Amino acid sequence: MTLSATAPVAEGLDATARPRRRLPASDSRTGSLLTRTVWIWPALLTLALGIRGSWRPQLWRDELATWSAATRSTGELLDLLKHVDAVSGAYYLLMHGWTSIFGDSLTMFRLPSALAVAGAAVFVVLTARKLFDTRTALVSGLLFAVIPSVSRYAQEARSYAFVMLAASAATWLLLRALERPTVLRWLPYALAVAVAGLFHMVSLVFLCSHAAIVVLRWWRSRDRRLLFGYPLAVAVGLLPVVPLVILGQRQVGRQISWLKTPNLHTFLDYWPGLFGSGLVGACILALSAVSAGWARGRRSAFEIGLVAALPIGLTWIISQGHTAYFFDRYQLYTVPAWAVLAGAGLSSLRPRALVAVGLAVVTLVGIPDQQKLRTTTSHETTNGRGAAKIITAGYKPGDGFVPVRGESAYMMLDFEVDYYLPDDVKLKDVFAAKTSLQNEDLYTVPCKQPAECLGNTARVWVVTFGDADDPYQKLPKSEADALRAAYTPTEVKHVRGLTVSLLERRSR
Repeated sequence: MTLSATAPVAEGLDATARPRRRLPASDSRTGSLLTRTVWIWPALLTLALGIRGSWRPQLWRDELATWSAATRSTGELLDLLKHVDAVSGAYYLLMHGWTSIFGDSLTMFRLPSALAVAGAAVFVVLTARKLFDTRTALVSGLLFAVIPSVSRYAQEARSYAFVMLAASAATWLLLRALERPTVLRWLPYALAVAVAGLFHMVSLVFLCSHAAIVVLRWWRSRDRRLLFGYPLAVAVGLLPVVPLVILGQRQVGRQISWLKTPNLHTFLDYWPGLFGSGLVGACILALSAVSAGWARGRRSAFEIGLVAALPIGLTWIISQGHTAYFFDRYQLYTVPAWAVLAGAGLSSLRPRALVAVGLAVVTLVGIPDQQKLRTTTSHETTNGRGAAKIITAGYKPGDGFVPVRGESAYMMLDFEVDYYLPDDVKLKDVFAAKTSLQNEDLYTVPCKQPAECLGNTARVWVVTFGDADDPYQKLPKSEADALRAAYTPTEVKHVRGLTVSLLERRSR
């Protein structure tokens, strides 16, 4: 395996590039069309892989939070954001509009994310073409499409796919603005910055990478427009994010307090999580390192390398403070840049057959992980669909419902079962003093006197974690005592990770 002496070169930047053979007019037009539309194939592949099997994995708690928020009225959603998840507000509002038009079936619910990663694939190609050449652009786009984490979050009803789209768009728009730093080129960049911040504030660390690129370009050109244009564009982009930052700081204890301060050992699990596969991650990092082995294009590789690696290092450092932000899916926005960097390394190999071999290897080693992410348990280990099926089969109007909450409320078992229940199955949440909707929150307010809250409910469906035959396992003691005193279990069934019990009131 050798490195080419004529490795990819940033288009229009290297005056030493050898002259191209003049082509007939028809061939030239065809080549120009292929160059302009090279992004189509990676985008279509990314979209196809994102949609494939998206109906299999059951919703997990973060997606259930999205579902609960998105299916509220606009007023109810805004009330929710005053208390929790304000940082996800833009995404929730988008999903609210989407579900009101297209519904909330699994595939349709996750389709916006699949469309977003397909859009990110477009900007991967455009960025690679601007920094290197068309061949590198195609290779980078195809690499991006087959990275397992890209498909994983194309099938996740959360904002991460949109952050990848916004960050990758911002990188391309920055490079475009640096070529001709006019207001009409800085404004789209400011918009991309705003979208990235509104969908996930942590992603704004990429601005440090962009600032470094601006300084490097200014150092070479001494164009003072860069020193004024970039800060102004960033300031404009951050304006709509500032109120969100203020509100988000008030809610940070509920949002990410579970994250621990990272150490060097954290990186052992970080890379497999970032790329969705340890083997694919190793391939991407190795190919990224190859791009440092050739002279031509090294400057472009260094710039995109800053976009890929610097935010990760800075976030790790920042997370040594009071609040930790270092988590693989929080840095997914760097994956498009890693794909460009790895694509540049792969495209530089000779003979050219090695490029196809490299693509095949990355694809093949990722297949087991691609398969795993499309199983029913890849998002959530419990079988809420199975629990809902049992309840539906034995349901009678007026039935009550008791899901495990207490210390396990964050698992959102109530939403998990409710999502899969048919519309005509309406259970009374007997131990909820206030529903999550009434509480303007994602959590209910539990009843302080469970025995009184039961009222005259004749039958109660209890759903708990585990596979023991005890229908009261993991329930708060007060709730378990109230149920034992008035009801008799008449049916106990198990599905994966859950126990579903039907309790009937004893005759007095």
